[in-house]
Amino acid sequence: MSGLPIRDLGWLERPGEDWRTRLKALTAGKETVPGAALAALARPALNLDRLIALDRVRTKLGGRLDPAGLTPLRVALMADATTDYLAPALRASALRHELLVETHVPAYGEALAEALAEDGALADFGAEAVLVASDYRSLGLAAPRTDPGEAAAVAAAAGRLAGIARAAAAAGATPVIQTVPAPADPWCGHLDAALPGSPAAQVAAVNAQLRALAAELGAPVFDADALAGLAGRAEWDDPAYWHRAKLAFAPDLIPLWADHAARILAALRGKARKCLVLDLDNTLWGGVIGDDGLEGIRLGQGSADGEAFQAVQAYALSLKARGIVLAVVSKNEDDAARLPFRQHPEMLLREADIAVFIADWTDKATNLARVAKTLNIGTDALVFLDDNPAERARVRQMLPEVAVPEAPEDPALFPRVLAQSGLFETVALSAEDAKRAAQYAENAERAAAMAEIGDYGDYLVSLEMTCDLAPFDRVGRARIAQLVNKSNQFNLTTRRYTEADIARFETDPGVFDLQARLTDRFGDNGMISVVMFRTGPEEWLCDTWLMSCRVLKRRVEEAVLAAVADAARAAGAKRLVGDYLPSEKNRMVAGHFEGLGFAAAGDLPGGGTRWVLELDGWRVPELPMRLTGALAPGWSREAAE
Repeated sequence: MSGLPIRDLGWLERPGEDWRTRLKALTAGKETVPGAALAALARPALNLDRLIALDRVRTKLGGRLDPAGLTPLRVALMADATTDYLAPALRASALRHELLVETHVPAYGEALAEALAEDGALADFGAEAVLVASDYRSLGLAAPRTDPGEAAAVAAAAGRLAGIARAAAAAGATPVIQTVPAPADPWCGHLDAALPGSPAAQVAAVNAQLRALAAELGAPVFDADALAGLAGRAEWDDPAYWHRAKLAFAPDLIPLWADHAARILAALRGKARKCLVLDLDNTLWGGVIGDDGLEGIRLGQGSADGEAFQAVQAYALSLKARGIVLAVVSKNEDDAARLPFRQHPEMLLREADIAVFIADWTDKATNLARVAKTLNIGTDALVFLDDNPAERARVRQMLPEVAVPEAPEDPALFPRVLAQSGLFETVALSAEDAKRAAQYAENAERAAAMAEIGDYGDYLVSLEMTCDLAPFDRVGRARIAQLVNKSNQFNLTTRRYTEADIARFETDPGVFDLQARLTDRFGDNGMISVVMFRTGPEEWLCDTWLMSCRVLKRRVEEAVLAAVADAARAAGAKRLVGDYLPSEKNRMVAGHFEGLGFAAAGDLPGGGTRWVLELDGWRVPELPMRLTGALAPGWSREAAE
C-alpha cells in the first residue's frame, strides 16, 4: 500500500506528455496570450525544471501576456540563503492559484539592511507582501552551546527576523513570517529537546518568538519547520547543497516549498476555496447505493474500507466546523442518494450538513455550476472530490477553475489529499468563519422564501432584518482584516490592509470606520460589510467599501450610507466622495455610487470614476430593516438604555 507522494505534490494531476509542446506554443506566435493559458499549465504537479521553464515563458511573453483573470501581487523574498531557484519557482507556482507575482530579492546577506533602509531597491519595488525566511546556519544557531549563551543567540536570531518583519509592516506590506526548519542531525540524540543549548532547542525558541511576533503584527505564518518534518528532515536538510551553494534545502523540495508559499499568498488575496462538493458512491461510502442498497454499501466499523469512508465524512465535518460549505453532486436517483444520510446508522454526514444536494443524471460540470449559483459564489470557490478519474477529467475540461484534486485508489488517503492540497488554506480563523456553512444553508432557505412570496419588497419585509452598525473594535478586528483581504466582487477600491492596520484605524481620528452585521428570521449573517472614509472638514473620501455577496440586494448599502452621512453631517462635512477603482472581479459595483444617489464627478486614471453626494437635503430612505448600534442614525446610548 503506497501513501500520498507529498514531495511530488501528489494531490495534483500529472502533466501530460504534451506539456512542453503546449508551453512552447505560447511563444510561437505574436498574438496576445491569456493569463488563463499560463494558469492551466501551472495546475499540474511540476518539478523544478518545469517551474523554471514556465517562469521563463512568462517573462518572455512580456506585454503579450493578458493578465485578465490573474491577480497581481508584488512580493519581496527576504532570505538569508541562495534564492536563485526559489523566486522563479514561486512565481510559476503562484500561477496555479491565479496570482501574477512579481518578486524582488535582495543581494545575498543584504535582507535586513535593505528592509531597514528608508529608500532603496525594496522601497522602490513597493512590495505588497514580504516573505521573511531564513536558515538556522545563517542565524548562527548551528553550533551547540553549553553555557547561558543560547539565550543571546536566540534573541539575536529572532531580533534579526523581527526587524525585517516590522520594517515590512511599517512600510504597508504584509509580512509572511516563515518558521526556521530545525536541523536534521541531533547533538545529544533524544535529549536535545531538553537541552536549551542544542541547535534544535535554539531553533524551537526562535520559532516560538516568531509565532508571537506574527500574532502581534496580525501576519500569516508559513510553517516551513512543519513542512520540513512532513517532507522528511533528512531529505530537506541536505548539508551538501548548503556547503556547495548555500541552498537552505534540497532543490527537489523547492516545488513543495513554492506551492505552500503560493497558497498562503493566495489566501491573503482571498483565493482560498469556500465549498467542498462531494461525490457519493465510492467517495462517501463503498459501493453503489442504487445497486447495492442500504445494507450493501461499505461504511463504518468492521471493515477497513468502511472505516476509511467514515473518515472521509469526519474530515468533511471538520471542514464544515471551520466554515467550509458542503455540497453533494452525484449521478444517482435522488431518493436513493439521500437514503444513507437519512437511515444508515454509521453515516456521520446528515442532510442538514449539506447546503446543496443534487442527485440526478445531469453531467457533473453543469451541476457544479448550479451549486455555485445556488450558494451565490463563483465556480472558482469550489473543490470537487470524486473517486472517478473520468468524471474528474470531464470537470477539469468543462470548468477548469474548479479545483479537482487527484483521488488515490485507497479511500483512506482522501482526507490527506484534501488536507495537503492547501485548497482551504486560511491565514486567520475567526468566530465568523465557524458560522459560514450555516449561513449559506440559511441563504438557501431565504431563496425558497423568495420564490414563495413573489413580491421582492414584501419578501424583504418578511425577513425581519436587523442591521447593526458599529465602529471597528478589537473583537471584530480579525474578521474585518479577513474581509478586507478576501472580498473581491463587492469591493469599490480593493485596497488591502493587515490586522495591524485595522488596529491603527480604530484610533485614527482621520478615519471613520464602520462594521455592519445583519440578522434576520432565518439566522445571523454575521459581519457583512466594512467601510472606511478619510475625514476632512468639508468632505469625506471613501477609502474602502465592501460587502459580502451573501446579502446582495438586501438594501444594506443604503443603511450603511445612512450611518456614514449621519456621522459626516454631525462632524460638519458637506459632501461624501466615493471612488470606484475597477479590478478584474469588481465590475458588479461599477454603478454602486450612482445607485445610491451620488453624482458623477469625473474619471480617474486606470478607468476609475469619482462620485459626489451633497449632504444638504439628503434624507435617509425608508428601509425594510431595523437599524441598531452606535453608528445607527439617531442612535444614542441613553435612548438604547
